[in-house]
Amino acid sequence: MADKPSRAVVVYGDGFASLVAQSHTNLHALASLGSCGFLALRAPPSSPSSECQPSRDIRELAQLLDAYDSFDALNKELGEIDSNLQLQKRFMGLRAALFTAGTSIGSFARKVGFSVFEVDELIKKSTSPVEYSMASELLNLLGFSGGKVSEKNDFDLVFLHIKAGQQLKALKDKITINAGVDWLDKFIGELLGISPPGSEIAARLHVSLVLSYGDASENEDQKASISMLPIEESSDLSLLRPCQSYTMKGGKPLNDIRHHHPMLVAQWQEAVTRRDATKEFSHKEFQEARYLAILADRFLHEVAFKLWKAPKYGA
Repeated sequence: MADKPSRAVVVYGDGFASLVAQSHTNLHALASLGSCGFLALRAPPSSPSSECQPSRDIRELAQLLDAYDSFDALNKELGEIDSNLQLQKRFMGLRAALFTAGTSIGSFARKVGFSVFEVDELIKKSTSPVEYSMASELLNLLGFSGGKVSEKNDFDLVFLHIKAGQQLKALKDKITINAGVDWLDKFIGELLGISPPGSEIAARLHVSLVLSYGDASENEDQKASISMLPIEESSDLSLLRPCQSYTMKGGKPLNDIRHHHPMLVAQWQEAVTRRDATKEFSHKEFQEARYLAILADRFLHEVAFKLWKAPKYGA
Protein backbone atom coordinates (compact mmCIF):
# COMPACT_ATOMS: atom_id res chain seq x y z
CA MET A 1 0.00 0.00 0.00
CA ALA A 2 1.32 3.46 -0.90
CA ASP A 3 1.99 5.99 1.87
CA LYS A 4 0.20 8.70 -0.15
CA PRO A 5 -2.90 8.60 -2.36
CA SER A 6 -2.25 7.80 -5.99
CA ARG A 7 -3.56 9.64 -9.03
CA ALA A 8 -4.84 7.68 -11.98
CA VAL A 9 -4.91 7.57 -15.76
CA VAL A 10 -7.44 5.20 -17.31
CA VAL A 11 -7.13 4.57 -21.05
CA TYR A 12 -10.24 2.88 -22.41
CA GLY A 13 -9.92 1.57 -25.97
CA ASP A 14 -13.32 0.56 -27.33
CA GLY A 15 -12.93 -2.16 -29.97
CA PHE A 16 -9.14 -2.55 -29.71
CA ALA A 17 -8.81 -5.95 -28.00
CA SER A 18 -8.82 -8.07 -31.16
CA LEU A 19 -6.39 -5.74 -32.98
CA VAL A 20 -3.35 -6.12 -30.71
CA ALA A 21 -0.43 -7.87 -32.46
CA GLN A 22 3.05 -9.03 -31.50
CA SER A 23 4.49 -5.80 -32.90
CA HIS A 24 2.71 -3.65 -30.31
CA THR A 25 5.56 -3.85 -27.85
CA ASN A 26 4.47 -1.00 -25.58
CA LEU A 27 1.11 -2.64 -24.85
CA HIS A 28 2.91 -5.88 -24.04
CA ALA A 29 5.42 -4.01 -21.86
CA LEU A 30 2.61 -2.56 -19.74
CA ALA A 31 1.02 -6.00 -19.38
CA SER A 32 4.33 -7.52 -18.27
CA LEU A 33 4.86 -4.79 -15.66
CA GLY A 34 1.52 -5.05 -13.94
CA SER A 35 -1.49 -7.10 -13.01
CA CYS A 36 -3.80 -8.29 -15.79
CA GLY A 37 -7.18 -9.91 -16.08
CA PHE A 38 -10.73 -9.79 -17.36
CA LEU A 39 -13.65 -7.45 -16.70
CA ALA A 40 -16.89 -9.38 -17.13
CA LEU A 41 -19.68 -7.59 -18.99
CA ARG A 42 -23.42 -8.00 -18.77
CA ALA A 43 -25.44 -8.83 -21.86
CA PRO A 44 -28.16 -6.40 -22.99
CA PRO A 45 -31.76 -7.44 -22.31
CA SER A 46 -33.10 -9.75 -25.03
CA SER A 47 -36.47 -8.00 -24.93
CA PRO A 48 -35.87 -4.36 -23.92
CA SER A 49 -38.60 -2.84 -21.76
CA SER A 50 -38.08 0.51 -23.45
CA GLU A 51 -37.39 1.67 -26.99
CA CYS A 52 -34.91 4.17 -25.54
CA GLN A 53 -32.27 1.59 -24.69
CA PRO A 54 -28.72 2.98 -24.56
CA SER A 55 -26.24 2.08 -27.29
CA ARG A 56 -23.64 -0.64 -26.78
CA ASP A 57 -20.80 1.82 -26.14
CA ILE A 58 -22.83 3.65 -23.48
CA ARG A 59 -23.86 0.36 -21.82
CA GLU A 60 -20.26 -0.81 -21.57
CA LEU A 61 -18.94 2.53 -20.30
CA ALA A 62 -21.75 2.57 -17.74
CA GLN A 63 -20.57 -0.79 -16.42
CA LEU A 64 -17.01 0.49 -16.02
CA LEU A 65 -18.43 3.40 -14.01
CA ASP A 66 -20.87 1.23 -12.01
CA ALA A 67 -23.82 3.17 -13.40
CA TYR A 68 -25.40 0.35 -15.41
CA ASP A 69 -28.16 -0.25 -12.85
CA SER A 70 -29.02 3.46 -12.71
CA PHE A 71 -30.03 4.09 -16.34
CA ASP A 72 -33.61 5.02 -15.45
CA ALA A 73 -32.45 7.51 -12.82
CA LEU A 74 -29.87 8.96 -15.23
CA ASN A 75 -32.34 9.32 -18.11
CA LYS A 76 -33.11 12.91 -17.10
CA GLU A 77 -31.77 16.38 -17.70
CA LEU A 78 -28.42 17.04 -16.02
CA GLY A 79 -29.85 19.34 -13.33
CA GLU A 80 -32.55 16.82 -12.35
CA ILE A 81 -30.25 13.87 -11.60
CA ASP A 82 -29.88 12.72 -8.00
CA SER A 83 -26.50 13.99 -6.76
CA ASN A 84 -25.95 10.68 -4.96
CA LEU A 85 -25.34 9.07 -8.37
CA GLN A 86 -22.40 11.36 -9.08
CA LEU A 87 -18.77 10.38 -8.61
CA GLN A 88 -18.11 13.09 -6.04
CA LYS A 89 -20.73 11.63 -3.69
CA ARG A 90 -19.92 7.99 -4.38
CA PHE A 91 -16.15 8.33 -4.08
CA MET A 92 -15.35 10.87 -1.37
CA GLY A 93 -15.08 14.01 -3.49
CA LEU A 94 -13.28 12.36 -6.43
CA ARG A 95 -12.34 14.91 -9.10
CA ALA A 96 -12.47 13.20 -12.47
CA ALA A 97 -12.05 14.31 -16.08
CA LEU A 98 -12.99 12.39 -19.20
CA PHE A 99 -11.62 13.08 -22.68
CA THR A 100 -13.59 11.75 -25.65
CA ALA A 101 -14.49 12.47 -29.25
CA GLY A 102 -17.93 10.91 -28.77
CA THR A 103 -20.80 13.31 -28.08
CA SER A 104 -23.07 10.68 -26.49
CA ILE A 105 -20.20 9.35 -24.36
CA GLY A 106 -19.47 12.87 -23.11
CA SER A 107 -23.12 13.54 -22.33
CA PHE A 108 -23.43 10.37 -20.27
CA ALA A 109 -20.14 11.02 -18.44
CA ARG A 110 -21.34 14.48 -17.39
CA LYS A 111 -24.42 12.93 -15.82
CA VAL A 112 -22.30 10.78 -13.52
CA GLY A 113 -20.05 13.66 -12.49
CA PHE A 114 -17.11 13.85 -14.92
CA SER A 115 -15.71 17.10 -16.22
CA VAL A 116 -15.80 16.34 -19.95
CA PHE A 117 -13.39 17.59 -22.60
CA GLU A 118 -12.72 16.99 -26.29
CA VAL A 119 -9.70 14.82 -27.04
CA ASP A 120 -8.19 17.57 -29.18
CA GLU A 121 -7.80 19.72 -26.05
CA LEU A 122 -4.89 17.45 -25.08
CA ILE A 123 -2.87 18.52 -28.11
CA LYS A 124 -1.24 21.85 -27.29
CA LYS A 125 1.45 22.06 -29.95
CA SER A 126 2.27 20.54 -33.31
CA THR A 127 6.05 20.35 -32.86
CA SER A 128 6.33 17.39 -30.48
CA PRO A 129 4.94 13.92 -31.28
CA VAL A 130 1.17 14.02 -30.81
CA GLU A 131 1.26 10.98 -28.53
CA TYR A 132 3.79 12.67 -26.22
CA SER A 133 1.78 15.89 -26.14
CA MET A 134 -1.39 14.02 -25.13
CA ALA A 135 0.31 11.88 -22.49
CA SER A 136 2.13 14.88 -21.03
CA GLU A 137 -1.04 16.95 -20.81
CA LEU A 138 -2.96 14.15 -19.06
CA LEU A 139 -0.20 13.89 -16.46
CA ASN A 140 -0.09 17.68 -16.03
CA LEU A 141 -3.75 17.60 -15.01
CA LEU A 142 -2.79 15.11 -12.29
CA GLY A 143 0.03 17.31 -11.01
CA PHE A 144 2.89 15.43 -12.69
CA SER A 145 5.29 17.62 -14.66
CA GLY A 146 9.00 17.68 -15.42
CA GLY A 147 9.47 14.35 -13.67
CA LYS A 148 8.17 15.83 -10.41
CA VAL A 149 5.01 15.42 -8.34
CA SER A 150 3.21 18.60 -7.32
CA GLU A 151 0.93 18.62 -4.30
CA LYS A 152 -1.50 20.69 -6.36
CA ASN A 153 -3.48 18.86 -9.02
CA ASP A 154 -6.63 19.65 -11.00
CA PHE A 155 -7.93 16.08 -10.99
CA ASP A 156 -7.48 12.79 -9.13
CA LEU A 157 -8.49 10.72 -12.16
CA VAL A 158 -8.27 11.33 -15.90
CA PHE A 159 -10.09 8.98 -18.24
CA LEU A 160 -9.26 8.83 -21.96
CA HIS A 161 -11.93 7.22 -24.15
CA ILE A 162 -10.85 6.23 -27.67
CA LYS A 163 -12.83 4.22 -30.22
CA ALA A 164 -10.86 2.06 -32.65
CA GLY A 165 -10.48 3.71 -36.04
CA GLN A 166 -11.68 7.16 -35.00
CA GLN A 167 -10.37 10.13 -36.95
CA LEU A 168 -9.37 12.85 -34.50
CA LYS A 169 -8.54 16.40 -35.56
CA ALA A 170 -6.73 19.07 -33.56
CA LEU A 171 -5.18 22.54 -33.77
CA LYS A 172 -7.85 23.76 -36.19
CA ASP A 173 -7.54 20.65 -38.36
CA LYS A 174 -3.76 21.00 -38.74
CA ILE A 175 -3.33 17.58 -37.14
CA THR A 176 -5.30 14.44 -37.99
CA ILE A 177 -4.97 11.30 -35.87
CA ASN A 178 -6.08 7.87 -37.01
CA ALA A 179 -6.81 6.29 -33.65
CA GLY A 180 -5.82 2.75 -34.55
CA VAL A 181 -3.95 0.23 -32.44
CA ASP A 182 -0.57 1.42 -33.78
CA TRP A 183 -1.36 4.90 -32.48
CA LEU A 184 -2.51 3.48 -29.13
CA ASP A 185 0.75 1.54 -28.80
CA LYS A 186 2.77 4.72 -29.36
CA PHE A 187 0.65 6.63 -26.85
CA ILE A 188 1.18 4.00 -24.13
CA GLY A 189 4.89 4.08 -24.93
CA GLU A 190 5.00 7.85 -24.38
CA LEU A 191 3.01 7.53 -21.15
CA LEU A 192 5.42 4.93 -19.78
CA GLY A 193 8.38 6.97 -21.00
CA ILE A 194 7.29 9.99 -18.95
CA SER A 195 6.82 7.84 -15.83
CA PRO A 196 9.50 5.10 -16.04
CA PRO A 197 9.99 2.56 -13.23
CA GLY A 198 12.04 4.11 -10.45
CA SER A 199 10.84 7.65 -11.13
CA GLU A 200 9.08 9.92 -8.66
CA ILE A 201 5.97 9.89 -10.86
CA ALA A 202 5.80 6.09 -11.15
CA ALA A 203 5.38 5.78 -7.38
CA ARG A 204 2.25 7.96 -7.42
CA LEU A 205 0.73 7.21 -10.83
CA HIS A 206 -1.76 4.37 -11.28
CA VAL A 207 -2.22 3.35 -14.93
CA SER A 208 -5.13 1.23 -16.17
CA LEU A 209 -5.43 0.14 -19.79
CA VAL A 210 -8.83 -1.33 -20.66
CA LEU A 211 -9.47 -2.76 -24.13
CA SER A 212 -12.83 -4.12 -25.26
CA TYR A 213 -13.89 -6.20 -28.26
CA GLY A 214 -16.54 -3.74 -29.38
CA ASP A 215 -19.70 -5.32 -30.76
CA ALA A 216 -19.51 -8.97 -29.68
CA SER A 217 -22.50 -9.85 -31.87
CA GLU A 218 -20.20 -9.38 -34.87
CA ASN A 219 -17.91 -12.12 -33.53
CA GLU A 220 -20.38 -14.91 -32.76
CA ASP A 221 -18.01 -17.56 -34.11
CA GLN A 222 -15.35 -16.57 -31.56
CA LYS A 223 -17.41 -17.14 -28.40
CA ALA A 224 -15.61 -20.36 -27.48
CA SER A 225 -12.10 -19.01 -28.10
CA ILE A 226 -12.69 -15.70 -26.29
CA SER A 227 -14.30 -17.11 -23.16
CA MET A 228 -13.61 -16.62 -19.47
CA LEU A 229 -14.68 -20.16 -18.61
CA PRO A 230 -11.86 -22.66 -17.98
CA ILE A 231 -14.26 -25.60 -18.46
CA GLU A 232 -16.48 -26.01 -21.48
CA GLU A 233 -20.06 -25.21 -20.54
CA SER A 234 -21.18 -28.39 -22.30
CA SER A 235 -18.97 -30.52 -20.04
CA ASP A 236 -20.50 -32.37 -17.09
CA LEU A 237 -17.64 -31.03 -14.98
CA SER A 238 -19.08 -27.53 -15.30
CA LEU A 239 -21.79 -28.58 -12.82
CA LEU A 240 -19.11 -28.86 -10.13
CA ARG A 241 -17.79 -25.37 -10.72
CA PRO A 242 -18.82 -22.97 -7.91
CA CYS A 243 -20.49 -19.66 -8.62
CA GLN A 244 -17.78 -17.16 -9.55
CA SER A 245 -17.59 -13.76 -7.83
CA TYR A 246 -17.83 -11.90 -11.14
CA THR A 247 -21.35 -13.31 -11.58
CA MET A 248 -22.58 -11.60 -8.41
CA LYS A 249 -23.23 -8.06 -7.25
CA GLY A 250 -24.24 -6.96 -3.78
CA GLY A 251 -24.34 -10.59 -2.68
CA LYS A 252 -26.93 -11.48 -5.32
CA PRO A 253 -26.31 -13.59 -8.44
CA LEU A 254 -26.66 -11.90 -11.82
CA ASN A 255 -28.35 -13.85 -14.61
CA ASP A 256 -27.20 -11.62 -17.47
CA ILE A 257 -23.42 -12.16 -17.38
CA ARG A 258 -21.74 -12.55 -20.76
CA HIS A 259 -19.10 -15.24 -20.31
CA HIS A 260 -17.36 -14.41 -23.58
CA HIS A 261 -15.66 -11.30 -25.04
CA PRO A 262 -14.75 -9.69 -21.70
CA MET A 263 -12.79 -6.48 -21.46
CA LEU A 264 -9.04 -7.00 -21.03
CA VAL A 265 -7.37 -4.88 -18.35
CA ALA A 266 -3.76 -4.25 -17.35
CA GLN A 267 -2.99 -2.15 -14.25
CA TRP A 268 0.36 -0.87 -13.08
CA GLN A 269 1.75 1.29 -10.32
CA GLU A 270 5.29 0.76 -9.14
CA ALA A 271 5.51 -1.06 -5.79
CA VAL A 272 1.71 -1.04 -5.43
CA THR A 273 0.11 -3.35 -8.01
CA ARG A 274 1.14 -6.97 -7.80
CA ARG A 275 2.95 -8.42 -10.78
CA ASP A 276 1.70 -11.61 -12.40
CA ALA A 277 3.22 -13.94 -14.98
CA THR A 278 1.70 -12.18 -17.99
CA LYS A 279 4.18 -11.39 -20.77
CA GLU A 280 1.90 -9.92 -23.42
CA PHE A 281 -1.44 -8.17 -23.81
CA SER A 282 -3.68 -10.92 -25.18
CA HIS A 283 -6.71 -12.97 -24.18
CA LYS A 284 -4.74 -16.22 -24.33
CA GLU A 285 -2.00 -14.88 -22.08
CA PHE A 286 -4.46 -13.43 -19.59
CA GLN A 287 -6.37 -16.72 -19.52
CA GLU A 288 -3.22 -18.62 -18.58
CA ALA A 289 -1.54 -16.16 -16.21
CA ARG A 290 -4.27 -13.89 -14.86
CA TYR A 291 -5.66 -13.17 -11.46
CA LEU A 292 -9.39 -13.90 -11.48
CA ALA A 293 -11.96 -11.94 -13.48
CA ILE A 294 -14.06 -9.31 -11.75
CA LEU A 295 -17.36 -7.75 -12.71
CA ALA A 296 -16.80 -4.64 -14.85
CA ASP A 297 -19.01 -2.73 -12.39
CA ARG A 298 -16.25 -3.11 -9.76
CA PHE A 299 -13.51 -1.56 -11.91
CA LEU A 300 -13.91 2.06 -10.82
CA HIS A 301 -14.14 0.99 -7.17
CA GLU A 302 -10.76 -0.74 -7.51
CA VAL A 303 -9.19 2.37 -9.05
CA ALA A 304 -10.78 4.64 -6.43
CA PHE A 305 -9.29 2.47 -3.68
CA LYS A 306 -5.80 3.26 -5.01
CA LEU A 307 -6.71 6.95 -4.82
CA TRP A 308 -7.89 6.59 -1.21
CA LYS A 309 -11.44 7.36 -2.34
CA ALA A 310 -13.09 3.99 -1.63
CA PRO A 311 -12.69 1.00 0.71
CA LYS A 312 -11.11 -2.16 -0.65
CA TYR A 313 -13.65 -4.32 -2.46
CA GLY A 314 -14.49 -7.32 -0.31
CA ALA A 315 -12.82 -5.86 2.79
